[in-house]
Amino acid sequence: MSKSNIAINSRTPSSAQKTPKRRKCTDPVEVYCRIRPLLGATIKCVEQINETTLKITPPSTTPTIKNIPLFYTFNGIFDEQIQQKAVFDKVALPLVEELIKGKNGLLFAYGVTSSGKTHTMIGQANNPGILPRCLDVVFNSIGENQARPFIFLPDDNNGMKIQPEYQAVVMKNQKERQKKQEERLRRKEERPDSAEKADEIRIPDSTKLNCVNEDSAYAVFISYVEVYNNYIFDLLEEDQVNEYGHPVLPISKKVGEDSRNRVMYVKDVAEIEVKSTEEACLQVWKGQERRRKANTILNDKSSRSHSIFNIRLVQAPYDEEGKQILLNKDMLTISQLSLVDLAGSERASKTQATGDMLKEAGNINNSLMTLHTCLETLRANQIAGRAAKMVPYRESKLTLLFKNFFEGSGRVKMVVCVNPRSEDHDETLNVMKFAELTQDVQVQRGQEVQFDENVLAPGRRKQNLLYKRVSGQPLEDLTNTSFGFNLPSVPPAFSMPPFPSWTAQEVSSEDKAQAILNKLHERQQFRRDAEADFEKRKQRMRAVLVNMEKEHEENLQKNALVHQEVATLKQEMDQMRSDNIRLENQNLKLKRENDKLKKTNALYLVEREQVLDEKKKIEEKIRKEVEKRETIKKTFKQVVGREKHKWEKNTEQMIRRVDLRAAQQESKLRQVLEIVGGNAEDLPDLPKIDIPQLEDI
Repeated sequence: MSKSNIAINSRTPSSAQKTPKRRKCTDPVEVYCRIRPLLGATIKCVEQINETTLKITPPSTTPTIKNIPLFYTFNGIFDEQIQQKAVFDKVALPLVEELIKGKNGLLFAYGVTSSGKTHTMIGQANNPGILPRCLDVVFNSIGENQARPFIFLPDDNNGMKIQPEYQAVVMKNQKERQKKQEERLRRKEERPDSAEKADEIRIPDSTKLNCVNEDSAYAVFISYVEVYNNYIFDLLEEDQVNEYGHPVLPISKKVGEDSRNRVMYVKDVAEIEVKSTEEACLQVWKGQERRRKANTILNDKSSRSHSIFNIRLVQAPYDEEGKQILLNKDMLTISQLSLVDLAGSERASKTQATGDMLKEAGNINNSLMTLHTCLETLRANQIAGRAAKMVPYRESKLTLLFKNFFEGSGRVKMVVCVNPRSEDHDETLNVMKFAELTQDVQVQRGQEVQFDENVLAPGRRKQNLLYKRVSGQPLEDLTNTSFGFNLPSVPPAFSMPPFPSWTAQEVSSEDKAQAILNKLHERQQFRRDAEADFEKRKQRMRAVLVNMEKEHEENLQKNALVHQEVATLKQEMDQMRSDNIRLENQNLKLKRENDKLKKTNALYLVEREQVLDEKKKIEEKIRKEVEKRETIKKTFKQVVGREKHKWEKNTEQMIRRVDLRAAQQESKLRQVLEIVGGNAEDLPDLPKIDIPQLEDI
């Protein structure tokens, strides 16, 4: 992986070796519509009329004034039953062909949330979308014309540099050693989900294009970024840590402009050279994991950012002898295909988003509105025939990156994904209006780069390979292995009997004349015999040819039967292969689910141990609390006993004092009575005082 500046429009080579011809021609933005299958028993508001016309019927709850069906026209419409392969062949395959020819392209998916945009662009392993199929076709087409790794390296100015093969080999060895060290360090870590995705059985696209220049070497570079809250983040960047080993938050990237070609690009993003679709898809899954998603009411994996996947194809010619790649930077051709998955527009009233999700939805809608405004301004300027208004590209990072395409850097296409639910009728109408506006925008064709064939002879690499193949072999060895055919053998020819070698004087004698006559008769007889033999041979050959013709017809019939059997067996094999792939995917899925269940079970066991420990702690706490209460109860009883004893003792003392005082008063009264002359027995009994007991208090 290397750091580089990735542009939405790549730099074209200098005019020293190529002659650019700019034509004042424009093409409309091609817009296609794909209808998502309807899930559940909901009412359908979208209907396909024909291959290019779509009808939208308002639901019954719509006011009468607005309850009118609307019709929209597209370059093509894909119904619910369409296969991913058909969508790719119609929409993206021409862009891949232009990519190989050195031209740029932009394809973006647009629609409301949960309308199938990510499925159209990415798909699944057994049903790939546009992105993996583009990679398949690129690698199928360039085939053996791929350059060695690290021959091409991204520079710091939105371009590429070339280095010799020996330096590329040294760098490759260094990268492999570094990769092995990193794998050893991460061996104990948990395997990421992107690796599990890469292990799934993928069904590749077998399409191959015949537009590759055999005298050039190719290299494929990819990058993956997202626009989140109007900030650009690299999805393929390695995780950064600080000096303490703690992860660091990713830093947003800046948008720059190439001073040489006036091209907008993203600075300092990771650009990875890949040699196969599997290697590229591993990076795609890695980026998909890092892409910001959220669980909303309408979609459990709603994308909260716009993603941009760039495929850059670098092409460099071989030298005059077809042996080495020319180390001339000006001879490079860099083309790029940008695949954009726009986040879906949504209403907060339906998603019930709050907090950060509400802010994300607002930024998504603002960026899409800015894109709408830019297209509307472009159309108004084109109708006016002049740049009457400035196009507000810089109001959003998304539109700023697309600026070069709308100004003539390559072809632009859009796939509008539609959810036919009647609940999404209003949002679908907004999407249709945006698609209708986009189709009216004319995009100027980019530069058509043409090579000067007088500089380098075509077919030089093929000649060099043939020379390498046959060099060093003697003439008699140049048979099937060298040229693919055997040298024909010449059969011996018939020859007449020779004339005697006589001079003119010798011919004058009669004997010699008779000898000449005899020789002529002999040659004449020989000629008649040869003609008879030739006629026999001709008849024999005719019979052989007739037999061969009959055998040929029989073989054709047998061949037709064999072809039918082969076709039947091939269908059965394809079906068995599909079943095998499906079963293997199910097996992998079950294994992953089993692993998840094992992890969940392990977590449950840990939680159970924690609960049991917590239970023991609570029981111990309860036991201590009971013991404490028992101790308090005993202490209270002791205190009550002491207080009771003290109260009884005080009460007895009080009673004795009262009795003593009563006795003293009674004695005094008796004395008084005796003094006054009364009878002491007539004294009334004193009232008895009830002293309360401790239990009664």
